[in-house]
Amino acid sequence: MRQRAAVLCGAAVIAAGAVTAVPAEAGAPRPPHPGPAALAAPATGPHWKTCASDDYPTLQCASLKVPLDHARPRGEQITLALSRVPHTAETYQGPLLVNPGGPGGSGLTLAGFVASSLPAKVAAQYDVIGFDPRGVGRSSPALDCLPGHFDPVRPDSLPDTPGVERANLARAKSFADACGEKYADVLPHIGTVAAARDMDAIRAALGAEKLNYFGYSYGTYLGAVYARLYPDRVRRLVLDSVVGPDDVWYDANLRQDLAFNDRHRAFLAWIAEHDAAYGLGTDPERVEAAWYAMRAALAERPAGGKVGASELEDTYLPGGYYNGYWPYLAEAFAAYADDGDTGPLVEAYENFGAPDASGDNGYSVYTAVECRDASWPRDWDEWRDDSWDLYGKAPFMVWNNAWYNAPCAFWPTPSRQPVDVANGELPPVLLFQATGDAATPYEGGVTAHRSLRGSSLVVEEGGGNHGITLSGNACLDEYLAAYLTDGTVPRGEGGEGGEADAVCPALPDPKPLESKAASTSSRGSTLHGLLGFRG
Repeated sequence: MRQRAAVLCGAAVIAAGAVTAVPAEAGAPRPPHPGPAALAAPATGPHWKTCASDDYPTLQCASLKVPLDHARPRGEQITLALSRVPHTAETYQGPLLVNPGGPGGSGLTLAGFVASSLPAKVAAQYDVIGFDPRGVGRSSPALDCLPGHFDPVRPDSLPDTPGVERANLARAKSFADACGEKYADVLPHIGTVAAARDMDAIRAALGAEKLNYFGYSYGTYLGAVYARLYPDRVRRLVLDSVVGPDDVWYDANLRQDLAFNDRHRAFLAWIAEHDAAYGLGTDPERVEAAWYAMRAALAERPAGGKVGASELEDTYLPGGYYNGYWPYLAEAFAAYADDGDTGPLVEAYENFGAPDASGDNGYSVYTAVECRDASWPRDWDEWRDDSWDLYGKAPFMVWNNAWYNAPCAFWPTPSRQPVDVANGELPPVLLFQATGDAATPYEGGVTAHRSLRGSSLVVEEGGGNHGITLSGNACLDEYLAAYLTDGTVPRGEGGEGGEADAVCPALPDPKPLESKAASTSSRGSTLHGLLGFRG
């Protein structure tokens, strides 16, 4: 949930695969929507003030009042924080809302990143709009149910004794209870449907007839829900690293457990390939055994009084989202396993896993949204049985993930039914999905592709990162730029089973660090710092 240190990730320019490109306006008749010439910049709207930074010198900020309960528009109001990089081209294509996922991620800085990462002539045609969803960051009220909930050292996530299980259950229940006590009036109105209605309030405040939208991770589900509620108000829709629409949310986390274990093993195999740098052996199974031996040792004696077994998992989870972190995580692992040096491990924890105030806020919103969006088992026996069953197949993150979501077993507000996002009323939608994505596994992207009739799916073959556009893969970015320029989407068959409309090869995995000194950052690391983890 927190923004973490930038790291080096190699980037390569890759040519786009050969497919047939079809303009979005072609094909079956669709609800009319204005082209660029028909859109005009709004004359009035939020009061924008500069909030520029060295990285984003044209970024502006504003706020917007929306109803706490959209069924009572004149009732209690809350505040959404907005950001904007305004368009500069004569051709104006309207607002492009961006969302980094989570749920619980702040989108204010993402607007600056997207505007600066798109081709200049494309970004210049849009007002790129970031926002903190209700409950998040600079929006008000901002949730913080139980400050310090993730402070080290937590109980071991592996409940191999009744006492450890009871301790973890008590933590989960205390968090849910604290949320209910602090935010009893707010929690019933935190969720994806409410956030989607907020998006439409933003659209109206901007004076736009239709929205363009670009969402990563959980932001893909938010975008799909918006499109289901307001199909006639969608102009362009980009979904990167797509939530499986049939998995919201308990089953999605079970699927993640299997996928994260595969991705963690890919990281350990990469270490084995670079034995000259790390000295942990050339056999991936031997490296894996060493990692779990490190985990067992830290459960008994936390490194620096901070990094126990649970904190170790927190530290290495980001490697499942972004392989640009692998060299840093490998350095810390090797220092501990080869030399007993805990310093690099503590540093890695502080960079990648340690909580901060934004993390407390992000986790509070994460639980508030996911526990409200869909039903979760209220019988802990079901969680226990499912988790132990998966642990035998995929031990890396099963129990850590179970405890992360366990407040939903005790959540103080009733759950809604998930939104069926299947939709045949949209202009063409553009989806991006990596085949090895752990946070939103590939199958979910394929399901969403089938559910959003007329959508196009661009697959990064062999990729394992989560959040793949504007991260250094020129092939993917060409499809994104073409779509945002004039609505062009690929129409072709590729990939296993003909599921994709276009296929891009993944970027190569990173190389070990040439020195222990800090390296220059990359666009990929900047993006993944904004996207955060767990969503």
